[in-house]
Amino acid sequence: MTPTTKTQTFSDDERAAMKEAAAERRKAKSGKVDGLADALANIAEMGDDRELAEKVHELVTKAAPDLEVKTWYGMPAYAKGGKVVCFFQPAGKFKARYSTLGFNDAAQLDDGSMWATSFALTTLTAADEKRITELVRKAAG
Repeated sequence: MTPTTKTQTFSDDERAAMKEAAAERRKAKSGKVDGLADALANIAEMGDDRELAEKVHELVTKAAPDLEVKTWYGMPAYAKGGKVVCFFQPAGKFKARYSTLGFNDAAQLDDGSMWATSFALTTLTAADEKRITELVRKAAG
């Protein structure tokens, strides 16, 4: 009989994100959530991605002040009616080449039969900031 190797379905980083999501749900159940403070604390801990996350946070909160700021799988997120509309995924979280501004299906970005739901971010130009503002306004409805 040969020994079997255990295959790993999720990476360590993915498992950590799932644990963060479970902790967020427990905290929400306890009623001790301060979404803005949690998101800002999360951003403050980002290291290399912090400056980009701060700028995205500023753009999102100015473009759609009615969105609820929270964390989602340990990432800053912005929700409407309890559903995440958009989120910032730092490159360092999953050892990726770039950070991502992502939009979930609660975002109202529909454009024909195909549209983008995430955008790679490495730096932000004035044109990028304008585009993010437009996307977030549209996504928030």
